[in-house]
Amino acid sequence: MTRDGAGTPSGAAASHGAPGPGASLRPGDDRILEQYLSHLRIERGLSPNTLSAYQRDLRRYLAHLAQQDIDPAAVDPQQLGAWLQALRTGADGGSALSAASASRSLAAVRGLHSFLDSERVSTTGDPSRLVPAPALPRRLPHPLSIEQVESLIEAAGRPGTGRDSTARALRDRALLEVLYGLGARISEATGLDVDDLDASERSAVLRGKGDKHRVVPVGRYALEALEAYMTRGRPALAVRGKGTPAVFLGSRGTRLSRQAAWQVVQRAARDAELTALPAPISPHTLRHSYATHLLHGGADVRAVQELLGHASVTTTQLYTQVTVDSLRETHAGAHPRARRGA
Repeated sequence: MTRDGAGTPSGAAASHGAPGPGASLRPGDDRILEQYLSHLRIERGLSPNTLSAYQRDLRRYLAHLAQQDIDPAAVDPQQLGAWLQALRTGADGGSALSAASASRSLAAVRGLHSFLDSERVSTTGDPSRLVPAPALPRRLPHPLSIEQVESLIEAAGRPGTGRDSTARALRDRALLEVLYGLGARISEATGLDVDDLDASERSAVLRGKGDKHRVVPVGRYALEALEAYMTRGRPALAVRGKGTPAVFLGSRGTRLSRQAAWQVVQRAARDAELTALPAPISPHTLRHSYATHLLHGGADVRAVQELLGHASVTTTQLYTQVTVDSLRETHAGAHPRARRGA
Protein backbone atom coordinates (compact mmCIF):
# COMPACT_ATOMS: atom_id res chain seq x y z
CA MET A 1 0.00 0.00 0.00
CA THR A 2 1.27 3.48 -0.83
CA ARG A 3 0.72 6.66 1.14
CA ASP A 4 -1.29 8.24 -1.71
CA GLY A 5 -3.73 5.95 -1.54
CA ALA A 6 -10.16 2.69 6.00
CA GLY A 7 -17.18 -4.42 15.40
CA THR A 8 -20.55 -3.36 13.89
CA PRO A 9 -22.73 -1.02 11.90
CA SER A 10 -23.18 2.28 13.67
CA GLY A 11 -26.73 3.04 12.62
CA ALA A 12 -28.32 5.42 10.16
CA ALA A 13 -26.35 8.29 8.68
CA ALA A 14 -28.61 10.82 10.36
CA SER A 15 -27.73 9.43 13.78
CA HIS A 16 -24.05 10.12 13.22
CA GLY A 17 -24.38 13.43 11.51
CA ALA A 18 -21.65 14.68 9.21
CA PRO A 19 -18.65 16.96 9.52
CA GLY A 20 -19.28 20.68 9.25
CA PRO A 21 -20.02 22.45 5.97
CA GLY A 22 -17.09 22.59 3.62
CA ALA A 23 -15.18 19.84 5.42
CA SER A 24 -13.13 17.66 3.10
CA LEU A 25 -10.44 15.00 3.31
CA ARG A 26 -6.73 15.54 2.82
CA PRO A 27 -5.24 14.57 -0.56
CA GLY A 28 -4.74 10.81 -0.53
CA ASP A 29 -7.15 10.12 2.34
CA ASP A 30 -9.86 8.93 -0.05
CA ARG A 31 -7.37 6.38 -1.31
CA ILE A 32 -6.64 5.19 2.24
CA LEU A 33 -10.36 4.84 2.90
CA GLU A 34 -10.95 2.99 -0.36
CA GLN A 35 -8.14 0.51 0.28
CA TYR A 36 -9.25 -0.18 3.85
CA LEU A 37 -12.88 -0.75 2.81
CA SER A 38 -11.66 -3.09 0.06
CA HIS A 39 -9.72 -5.00 2.72
CA LEU A 40 -12.85 -5.31 4.87
CA ARG A 41 -14.95 -6.42 1.92
CA ILE A 42 -12.52 -8.95 0.44
CA GLU A 43 -10.50 -10.20 3.41
CA ARG A 44 -13.13 -10.07 6.13
CA GLY A 45 -16.29 -10.49 4.06
CA LEU A 46 -18.24 -7.69 5.74
CA SER A 47 -21.75 -6.99 4.48
CA PRO A 48 -22.65 -3.91 2.39
CA ASN A 49 -24.57 -2.45 5.34
CA THR A 50 -21.58 -2.81 7.66
CA LEU A 51 -19.23 -1.35 5.05
CA SER A 52 -21.53 1.62 4.56
CA ALA A 53 -21.55 2.27 8.31
CA TYR A 54 -17.75 2.03 8.50
CA GLN A 55 -17.46 4.45 5.59
CA ARG A 56 -19.68 7.03 7.31
CA ASP A 57 -17.74 6.77 10.56
CA LEU A 58 -14.35 6.94 8.90
CA ARG A 59 -15.17 9.83 6.60
CA ARG A 60 -16.25 11.83 9.62
CA TYR A 61 -13.01 10.90 11.40
CA LEU A 62 -10.79 11.71 8.43
CA ALA A 63 -12.61 15.01 7.86
CA HIS A 64 -11.93 15.94 11.49
CA LEU A 65 -8.22 15.18 11.01
CA ALA A 66 -8.21 17.26 7.83
CA GLN A 67 -9.71 20.21 9.73
CA GLN A 68 -6.80 19.91 12.20
CA ASP A 69 -4.28 19.33 9.38
CA ILE A 70 -3.32 15.96 10.88
CA ASP A 71 -1.98 13.13 8.76
CA PRO A 72 -3.93 9.88 9.50
CA ALA A 73 -0.62 8.01 9.34
CA ALA A 74 0.88 10.20 12.07
CA VAL A 75 -1.91 10.46 14.64
CA ASP A 76 -0.92 10.20 18.31
CA PRO A 77 -3.13 8.98 21.19
CA GLN A 78 -3.77 12.52 22.47
CA GLN A 79 -5.08 13.64 19.10
CA LEU A 80 -7.23 10.54 18.86
CA GLY A 81 -8.63 11.19 22.35
CA ALA A 82 -9.43 14.78 21.36
CA TRP A 83 -11.33 13.49 18.32
CA LEU A 84 -13.34 11.14 20.52
CA GLN A 85 -14.28 14.01 22.82
CA ALA A 86 -15.29 16.14 19.82
CA LEU A 87 -17.45 13.24 18.64
CA ARG A 88 -19.30 13.13 21.96
CA THR A 89 -19.96 16.90 22.00
CA GLY A 90 -20.39 17.55 18.27
CA ALA A 91 -17.43 19.94 18.31
CA ASP A 92 -16.20 18.43 15.04
CA GLY A 93 -19.19 19.91 13.24
CA GLY A 94 -21.38 16.78 13.30
CA SER A 95 -24.14 15.73 15.65
CA ALA A 96 -23.14 14.78 19.21
CA LEU A 97 -23.03 11.02 19.70
CA SER A 98 -24.02 8.82 22.60
CA ALA A 99 -21.40 6.67 24.31
CA ALA A 100 -22.60 3.62 22.38
CA SER A 101 -22.44 5.35 18.99
CA ALA A 102 -19.05 6.89 19.78
CA SER A 103 -17.76 3.44 20.79
CA ARG A 104 -18.87 2.01 17.46
CA SER A 105 -17.11 4.86 15.65
CA LEU A 106 -13.97 4.19 17.69
CA ALA A 107 -14.14 0.51 16.70
CA ALA A 108 -14.09 1.54 13.04
CA VAL A 109 -11.17 3.91 13.65
CA ARG A 110 -9.25 1.25 15.56
CA GLY A 111 -9.65 -1.07 12.60
CA LEU A 112 -8.28 1.60 10.27
CA HIS A 113 -5.21 2.29 12.43
CA SER A 114 -4.53 -1.42 12.88
CA PHE A 115 -4.65 -1.73 9.10
CA LEU A 116 -2.30 1.22 8.57
CA ASP A 117 0.09 -0.25 11.12
CA SER A 118 0.05 -3.71 9.51
CA GLU A 119 0.67 -2.13 6.09
CA ARG A 120 3.65 -0.20 7.56
CA VAL A 121 2.07 3.11 6.60
CA SER A 122 1.69 4.50 10.10
CA THR A 123 4.61 6.36 11.66
CA THR A 124 3.12 6.12 15.16
CA GLY A 125 2.15 2.43 15.25
CA ASP A 126 -1.44 1.92 16.33
CA PRO A 127 -2.34 4.88 18.58
CA SER A 128 -5.92 3.67 19.04
CA ARG A 129 -4.78 0.89 21.38
CA LEU A 130 -4.06 3.53 24.03
CA VAL A 131 -7.46 5.25 23.75
CA PRO A 132 -10.19 3.72 25.96
CA ALA A 133 -13.76 3.52 24.69
CA PRO A 134 -16.43 5.62 26.43
CA ALA A 135 -18.07 3.90 29.38
CA LEU A 136 -21.37 2.37 28.30
CA PRO A 137 -24.50 2.15 30.45
CA ARG A 138 -25.36 -1.43 31.33
CA ARG A 139 -28.35 -2.50 29.28
CA LEU A 140 -29.93 -5.85 29.91
CA PRO A 141 -32.16 -7.47 27.30
CA HIS A 142 -35.92 -7.38 27.82
CA PRO A 143 -37.10 -10.90 26.93
CA LEU A 144 -40.74 -11.84 26.59
CA SER A 145 -42.38 -14.51 28.69
CA ILE A 146 -43.27 -17.79 26.99
CA GLU A 147 -46.94 -16.79 27.10
CA GLN A 148 -46.17 -13.44 25.43
CA VAL A 149 -44.19 -15.16 22.69
CA GLU A 150 -47.09 -17.51 22.06
CA SER A 151 -49.52 -14.58 21.86
CA LEU A 152 -47.22 -12.76 19.44
CA ILE A 153 -46.87 -15.75 17.11
CA GLU A 154 -50.59 -16.47 17.23
CA ALA A 155 -51.36 -12.85 16.31
CA ALA A 156 -48.93 -12.98 13.39
CA GLY A 157 -50.73 -16.03 12.00
CA ARG A 158 -54.19 -14.46 11.89
CA PRO A 159 -55.20 -13.75 8.27
CA GLY A 160 -56.05 -10.13 7.60
CA THR A 161 -57.83 -8.71 4.59
CA GLY A 162 -56.84 -8.10 1.01
CA ARG A 163 -55.00 -10.09 -1.61
CA ASP A 164 -52.96 -13.06 -0.42
CA SER A 165 -53.94 -12.47 3.19
CA THR A 166 -53.74 -16.20 3.99
CA ALA A 167 -50.35 -16.55 2.33
CA ARG A 168 -49.02 -13.54 4.23
CA ALA A 169 -50.38 -14.88 7.52
CA LEU A 170 -48.62 -18.21 6.95
CA ARG A 171 -45.43 -16.35 6.08
CA ASP A 172 -45.61 -14.08 9.11
CA ARG A 173 -46.17 -16.95 11.51
CA ALA A 174 -43.27 -18.90 9.99
CA LEU A 175 -41.04 -15.82 10.19
CA LEU A 176 -41.71 -15.35 13.90
CA GLU A 177 -41.24 -19.05 14.56
CA VAL A 178 -37.81 -18.79 12.89
CA LEU A 179 -36.84 -15.69 14.87
CA TYR A 180 -37.82 -17.32 18.15
CA GLY A 181 -37.40 -21.02 17.43
CA LEU A 182 -33.95 -20.68 15.85
CA GLY A 183 -32.73 -17.57 17.66
CA ALA A 184 -32.06 -16.01 14.26
CA ARG A 185 -31.06 -12.42 13.68
CA ILE A 186 -33.43 -10.56 11.35
CA SER A 187 -30.79 -10.55 8.59
CA GLU A 188 -30.33 -14.31 9.03
CA ALA A 189 -34.06 -14.96 8.78
CA THR A 190 -34.60 -12.83 5.69
CA GLY A 191 -31.39 -14.24 4.20
CA LEU A 192 -32.63 -17.83 4.42
CA ASP A 193 -32.77 -19.68 1.10
CA VAL A 194 -34.90 -22.74 0.40
CA ASP A 195 -31.80 -24.94 0.21
CA ASP A 196 -30.77 -23.80 3.69
CA LEU A 197 -33.64 -25.78 5.20
CA ASP A 198 -33.33 -29.53 5.78
CA ALA A 199 -36.65 -30.89 7.00
CA SER A 200 -35.37 -34.47 7.26
CA GLU A 201 -32.54 -33.40 9.57
CA ARG A 202 -34.70 -30.75 11.29
CA SER A 203 -31.94 -28.19 10.78
CA ALA A 204 -31.20 -24.92 9.00
CA VAL A 205 -28.09 -23.05 7.91
CA LEU A 206 -27.95 -19.45 9.13
CA ARG A 207 -25.54 -16.91 7.64
CA GLY A 208 -24.35 -14.66 10.42
CA LYS A 209 -22.05 -11.67 10.71
CA GLY A 210 -18.96 -11.73 8.52
CA ASP A 211 -20.64 -14.39 6.32
CA LYS A 212 -20.08 -16.99 9.05
CA HIS A 213 -22.37 -19.99 8.73
CA ARG A 214 -23.78 -22.13 11.48
CA VAL A 215 -26.18 -25.05 11.50
CA VAL A 216 -28.97 -24.82 14.06
CA PRO A 217 -31.75 -27.25 15.01
CA VAL A 218 -35.31 -26.47 13.96
CA GLY A 219 -37.94 -27.34 16.54
CA ARG A 220 -41.32 -28.90 15.86
CA TYR A 221 -43.36 -25.69 15.94
CA ALA A 222 -40.98 -23.86 13.60
CA LEU A 223 -40.81 -26.84 11.28
CA GLU A 224 -44.59 -27.13 11.07
CA ALA A 225 -44.98 -23.40 10.43
CA LEU A 226 -42.33 -23.49 7.71
CA GLU A 227 -43.89 -26.51 6.03
CA ALA A 228 -47.32 -24.87 6.03
CA TYR A 229 -45.91 -21.67 4.55
CA MET A 230 -43.75 -23.42 1.95
CA THR A 231 -46.63 -25.53 0.66
CA ARG A 232 -49.62 -23.19 1.00
CA GLY A 233 -48.22 -19.67 1.30
CA ARG A 234 -44.98 -19.17 -0.58
CA PRO A 235 -46.28 -20.37 -3.99
CA ALA A 236 -48.96 -17.64 -3.98
CA LEU A 237 -46.31 -14.98 -3.36
CA ALA A 238 -43.70 -16.47 -5.68
CA VAL A 239 -45.86 -16.20 -8.81
CA ARG A 240 -45.37 -12.42 -8.86
CA GLY A 241 -41.59 -12.67 -8.84
CA LYS A 242 -39.01 -13.78 -11.36
CA GLY A 243 -37.73 -16.65 -9.30
CA THR A 244 -35.70 -16.31 -6.13
CA PRO A 245 -34.23 -18.88 -3.73
CA ALA A 246 -35.40 -16.83 -0.72
CA VAL A 247 -37.65 -18.54 1.81
CA PHE A 248 -39.50 -15.43 2.90
CA LEU A 249 -41.05 -13.41 0.08
CA GLY A 250 -42.72 -10.03 -0.09
CA SER A 251 -45.88 -9.10 -1.99
CA ARG A 252 -43.91 -8.74 -5.25
CA GLY A 253 -42.41 -12.19 -5.04
CA THR A 254 -38.95 -10.91 -4.14
CA ARG A 255 -36.94 -11.55 -0.97
CA LEU A 256 -38.60 -10.01 2.09
CA SER A 257 -36.59 -6.99 3.24
CA ARG A 258 -35.42 -6.52 6.80
CA GLN A 259 -37.62 -3.43 7.07
CA ALA A 260 -40.70 -5.39 5.98
CA ALA A 261 -39.87 -8.19 8.42
CA TRP A 262 -39.54 -5.62 11.21
CA GLN A 263 -43.01 -4.32 10.32
CA VAL A 264 -44.41 -7.87 10.55
CA VAL A 265 -43.20 -8.07 14.15
CA GLN A 266 -44.61 -4.62 14.94
CA ARG A 267 -48.04 -5.52 13.55
CA ALA A 268 -48.09 -8.75 15.51
CA ALA A 269 -47.19 -6.86 18.71
CA ARG A 270 -50.08 -4.44 18.16
CA ASP A 271 -52.54 -7.25 17.36
CA ALA A 272 -51.41 -9.17 20.45
CA GLU A 273 -51.74 -6.00 22.55
CA LEU A 274 -48.10 -6.19 23.62
CA THR A 275 -47.20 -2.55 23.04
CA ALA A 276 -47.15 -1.41 26.69
CA LEU A 277 -43.99 -3.30 27.72
CA PRO A 278 -40.77 -1.90 29.28
CA ALA A 279 -39.12 -1.96 25.83
CA PRO A 280 -40.65 -2.01 22.32
CA ILE A 281 -40.85 -5.43 20.70
CA SER A 282 -38.48 -5.88 17.77
CA PRO A 283 -37.22 -8.92 15.85
CA HIS A 284 -34.23 -9.00 18.22
CA THR A 285 -36.62 -9.30 21.18
CA LEU A 286 -37.43 -12.82 19.98
CA ARG A 287 -33.72 -13.67 19.81
CA HIS A 288 -33.31 -12.33 23.36
CA SER A 289 -36.26 -14.45 24.46
CA TYR A 290 -34.85 -17.54 22.74
CA ALA A 291 -31.55 -17.24 24.63
CA THR A 292 -33.16 -16.45 27.97
CA HIS A 293 -35.65 -19.32 27.76
CA LEU A 294 -32.88 -21.77 26.84
CA LEU A 295 -30.88 -20.77 29.91
CA HIS A 296 -34.01 -20.90 32.09
CA GLY A 297 -34.50 -24.44 30.80
CA GLY A 298 -31.02 -25.48 31.89
CA ALA A 299 -29.02 -25.10 28.67
CA ASP A 300 -25.26 -24.64 29.04
CA VAL A 301 -24.05 -21.12 28.29
CA ARG A 302 -21.45 -22.45 25.84
CA ALA A 303 -24.15 -24.32 23.90
CA VAL A 304 -26.26 -21.16 23.77
CA GLN A 305 -23.22 -19.26 22.52
CA GLU A 306 -22.90 -21.69 19.60
CA LEU A 307 -26.62 -21.55 18.84
CA LEU A 308 -26.60 -17.74 18.79
CA GLY A 309 -23.39 -17.51 16.77
CA HIS A 310 -21.67 -15.26 19.31
CA ALA A 311 -17.93 -14.88 18.76
CA SER A 312 -17.36 -14.47 22.50
CA VAL A 313 -19.07 -16.16 25.42
CA THR A 314 -18.98 -12.79 27.20
CA THR A 315 -21.84 -11.61 24.99
CA THR A 316 -23.90 -14.69 25.81
CA GLN A 317 -23.25 -14.30 29.54
CA LEU A 318 -25.36 -11.15 29.48
CA TYR A 319 -28.36 -13.46 29.32
CA THR A 320 -27.21 -15.40 32.36
CA GLN A 321 -27.45 -12.14 34.32
CA VAL A 322 -31.06 -11.74 33.15
CA THR A 323 -31.76 -15.27 34.34
CA VAL A 324 -30.07 -14.70 37.72
CA ASP A 325 -32.01 -11.45 38.22
CA SER A 326 -35.27 -13.26 37.47
CA LEU A 327 -34.44 -16.07 39.89
CA ARG A 328 -33.49 -13.54 42.54
CA GLU A 329 -36.89 -11.83 42.20
CA THR A 330 -38.66 -15.18 42.42
CA HIS A 331 -36.66 -16.14 45.50
CA ALA A 332 -37.26 -12.79 47.18
CA GLY A 333 -41.00 -13.05 46.68
CA ALA A 334 -41.45 -16.71 47.54
CA HIS A 335 -38.96 -17.78 50.20
CA PRO A 336 -40.01 -17.03 53.78
CA ARG A 337 -36.46 -16.12 54.82
CA ALA A 338 -35.96 -13.81 51.82
CA ARG A 339 -39.01 -11.57 52.21
CA ARG A 340 -38.50 -8.05 53.46
CA GLY A 341 -38.90 -7.82 57.20
CA ALA A 342 -38.58 -11.58 57.66
